[in-house]
Amino acid sequence: MKFVSALVSPRGAVFLLLAVLLIAITILNPHFAEPGQLMRFIQRVAPVAIVAIGQYFVIVGGEFDLSMGSVVTAQVVIAGNLVGQEESRTVPVLFLMLAFGVLVGLVNGLIVSFLRVPSFIVTLGMMLALLGGVLYWTGGAATGNPDDSFRQIGRGGIRDVPVLDLIPWSVLILIVVLAAAIWFSNRPFGRTIIALGDNPTAAGFAGVRTWWVKTSTFILSSLSATVAGILLVGYAGVHPSVGRGYEFTAITAVVLGGVVLGGGRGWVVAAAAGAFALEALFTLLNFAGVPSTLRDAIQGVIIIAAVAYSAVSFRARRSGRTDIAGPPVDADDGPVDDPAGSADGPTETSPAREKESPPLSGATRPAIHSLEAEG
Repeated sequence: MKFVSALVSPRGAVFLLLAVLLIAITILNPHFAEPGQLMRFIQRVAPVAIVAIGQYFVIVGGEFDLSMGSVVTAQVVIAGNLVGQEESRTVPVLFLMLAFGVLVGLVNGLIVSFLRVPSFIVTLGMMLALLGGVLYWTGGAATGNPDDSFRQIGRGGIRDVPVLDLIPWSVLILIVVLAAAIWFSNRPFGRTIIALGDNPTAAGFAGVRTWWVKTSTFILSSLSATVAGILLVGYAGVHPSVGRGYEFTAITAVVLGGVVLGGGRGWVVAAAAGAFALEALFTLLNFAGVPSTLRDAIQGVIIIAAVAYSAVSFRARRSGRTDIAGPPVDADDGPVDDPAGSADGPTETSPAREKESPPLSGATRPAIHSLEAEG
């Protein structure tokens, strides 16, 4: 019974959806189930999944990052024009791209944290600024041709592998990124990100450096977009339209994975699975002959449906806990005082109680305890 309830929960539903989509694709095209075809499918999804992992940390921390697609585009153009046919430039340009990604995330995070500008506005402005810079640099046309040694990062892999024939580097990079994200999420700092998204006021009262935690999520997001850009150079070419729309694809994947918009709840593995489910859906529609022009409309419907399902499911779980536990709960999962008072009469609230911080929610308490244990 617990297994079934887990599958239909917002976090687990994405895995059920992914399994159904893969079965449907296999029915329409049996060759899809071949190990080599599945490996190529994972290779194609790897950049999207990596971007979704970065977007996960921003969203679960209570913010948005709309600049990811432009960061991908900028990194692809940087690689294409600075590496050229000089293999010796590969490593220096890689470090430059990583530094550029950190800089973009740092600027986004500091403006959101200290100037109190909504992340939606900040990252939208960064998206337009980067896109404008790329279009000015390239003239809006394909430009640059990086050396094959650089392209092999996204195109090559370990060859002559039994059954699979090829294990792409992009698949191995995705595994490393996902493993690192899981490890980071389970560390105190990773749990603090969730606590900040769930209840910023309580996190601040606990001594969390909210500006740094929030800024770090934007840095992680930009770094993930940088890694995706490095992979896309291998097989997508160098064009200013390569990363266009990646920010919305990442948000769709994260929402499809059951991550709550507004922060505080989510699982990074489900966010990555959302990217696979989204790409599997588009593959299924392609095999079914549905026009690709409907892709944006389908993404919009998915976002609305996933957010609505998550909200309904969350309210149902909260009301279920209320029925079992007895006393009602407020928005922060804390007990609500009985307005009618106790049997002995109304209870007065002392001045000291009025000055208390808001009650910590379930997602905030573990992170705060971890911080206290370390401090």
